[in-house]
Amino acid sequence: MMDTPIADFVRAYAAGRTARLHMPGHKGRGPLGCEDWDITEISGADALYEAEGIIARSEANAGDLFGSGRTFYSTEGSSQCIRAMLYLALQHRPAGTPPVIVAARNVHKAYVYAAALLDFETVWLWPETDGPLCGCPVSPETLERTLSALAAPPAAVYLTSPDYLGGMADIAGMAAVCRRHGTLLLVDNAHGAYLHWLGIHPLDLGADLCCDSAHKTLPVLTGGAYLHVGRNASAALRRDGKAALALFGSTSPSYLILASLDLCNRRLAERYGEELRRCVRDLDRLRRTLGDRGWQLPETDPLRVTLAAPEGRTGLELAERLRRRGVECEYADPEFAVLMAAPDNAPEDLERVAEALGENQAPPSRCPPLPPARGERVCSVRQALFAPHRTVAAADALGRVCGAPTVACPPAVPIAVSGERIGPEAVALFKRHGVETVDILE
Repeated sequence: MMDTPIADFVRAYAAGRTARLHMPGHKGRGPLGCEDWDITEISGADALYEAEGIIARSEANAGDLFGSGRTFYSTEGSSQCIRAMLYLALQHRPAGTPPVIVAARNVHKAYVYAAALLDFETVWLWPETDGPLCGCPVSPETLERTLSALAAPPAAVYLTSPDYLGGMADIAGMAAVCRRHGTLLLVDNAHGAYLHWLGIHPLDLGADLCCDSAHKTLPVLTGGAYLHVGRNASAALRRDGKAALALFGSTSPSYLILASLDLCNRRLAERYGEELRRCVRDLDRLRRTLGDRGWQLPETDPLRVTLAAPEGRTGLELAERLRRRGVECEYADPEFAVLMAAPDNAPEDLERVAEALGENQAPPSRCPPLPPARGERVCSVRQALFAPHRTVAAADALGRVCGAPTVACPPAVPIAVSGERIGPEAVALFKRHGVETVDILE
């Protein structure tokens, strides 16, 4: 049986009824009922960013489970891990090369904030076909052409996969291109921590650095995440990962989240693979049922069901229809409603989805996809985010320079990136996605 050193320590400390003359102020008592497990870095509890004891042992367990070169915990989600892995790539780029990242455009806004903090430039990979804002399908051939056109290899190539609608990149193909060009492949795999148990995790397919939001698909408290270093990545990346996370993290990490990551290891080691495969089979049946009933279902990662809104309806209306029948979806916009499942969903949850949606007699939507907003770069992301801003109505932003990215979360994919001039394509996307105000430079 896999050990759980963090959870064991916290449980024993709570049972010992020690007089807590240390932080936090609730002293192990309070209305939530979990306060006795909420501790700080007391003797024996280790320290997340200087881990040598129970946290180091638990992280090693996680690394063994994922088959990584090294795995680090985060209690501040993938956002912290995104910043850390970009920092690592930039710090360890070849001497004399510029601070440049090649990135698919459907980045999370945490990437934009990292660009401001770390002051790097981005060469965007644009989607090969017009489609949803969340998606950015790019082939290895396009990446090959992009890298070949650069004067020097970038610090890294950065992909988001799965994206918020469940689209998945060709990680293996992209990794092969990166290896030929001597650059790192970084993957924001926030929605795909479970993929290792199906053999298709980015680490399994050749990624050098990868972040997983454990809490999105695994039985972990919100905020729990992993930063993974690939098995074939350099020793320097394995050595410096903890320091990179410390640069962007709180000095007071949550032991509740750490204990949940620790306990998740045992679940993953014992029965998770079987439970996951059962859930995937149940979701496959649900997709077949909905498809037979006339619903349009784009191809997605295995734990997601994405509904394309039919003619005359919106994804927001589908979400409300589900809500009235006791089903809350993960995300909805004018075009799609997204359901995310996990092994802890009961089969009855999926049956309720099928009952709530029923038959669809409407044809597929004829609403054409909007082109991406390829705004002119006026200044760097750092210059834009640290410059004075003001807020205007989205309709009045045409021709102005984007200050802070203004997007809903989810999906937190910027329409216009800081430092870009806002063009008509961006204004059209603002309207479709309900963005009413935009930050612009003074």
